[in-house]
Amino acid sequence: MNSPFHDGEVRLQDAAGVMEKTRAFNAVVIRDHMPEQHRDFYPLLPFIVIGAVDDDGRPWATLRAGQPGFMWSPDPRALSVRLPPDADDPADEGLTEGRAIGLLGIELHTRRRNRLNGTVHRTPSGFVVAVEHAFGNCPKYIQIRHALPRPNAVRGAPEISDDLTVRARTIIAAADTFFVASFADLAHGRQVDVSHRGGRPGFVCIGDDGWLTVPDFSGNRMFNTLGNFAVTPKAGLVFFDDATGDLLQMTGRVELELSADAHAFNGAERFWRFRPERVVLRPGALALRLQADASGISPNNLRTGTWS
Repeated sequence: MNSPFHDGEVRLQDAAGVMEKTRAFNAVVIRDHMPEQHRDFYPLLPFIVIGAVDDDGRPWATLRAGQPGFMWSPDPRALSVRLPPDADDPADEGLTEGRAIGLLGIELHTRRRNRLNGTVHRTPSGFVVAVEHAFGNCPKYIQIRHALPRPNAVRGAPEISDDLTVRARTIIAAADTFFVASFADLAHGRQVDVSHRGGRPGFVCIGDDGWLTVPDFSGNRMFNTLGNFAVTPKAGLVFFDDATGDLLQMTGRVELELSADAHAFNGAERFWRFRPERVVLRPGALALRLQADASGISPNNLRTGTWS
């Protein structure tokens, strides 16, 4: 298998002084197939995080729920997903035949997560992902939550805007978790990634100019997301409101702040900024409760404080 890292990821690894160590370590853990433990993991999950790119080249992140067992692996190089199309979901446009996709399987109560990217092949009941890369991630910065049924969930019509509404700002300001989709167009084709971000509520700063500033903490040193930003400065973000089941999805442009003052946020090593260009609020779209654990923030988040 060739190196799983593209030029953008390598540049970020080099800037952080971890390129050789990261390359050696991840040559072992990043595979072109799913190991048995990953194949056993996905059928346990009641939801999946998806990253996709629409017809206009805009990345979107989304959460899609199903009964455990709605995902399964017929062989190590394939993941089958039983999900009907959803015209209200702006990510759905990127889930057509032959499109690149990123998936994140995450079990919030155990803080276990596996990532996968590959190509979509449609089936009558959903789609199959032909695996390109599969790997696990450490549990850092994952807030402990429990996925519970949301009885009598009622979905409303999507509310679409070109900027942050008051409701959108409220969801972001209260969030301790969101997910981010990114992509890079490479010589062999498009590669899409979707990743988790977590911190104390308020760790995403909303500027008066409408830009969001996100601290980047020490992680697995692969720089998948930021490396994609270095090649394609676009992102798709999804936040959720657990009280209502509302999903807030945004797509827009990104700026990396690699030389910014990391002391502006306790625990941050660098920052990235996001300017929403299309905002979709989908009332009641998440048919699950992702209820925060009574024990509060996980120990890995003690370093991630507040904006100074």
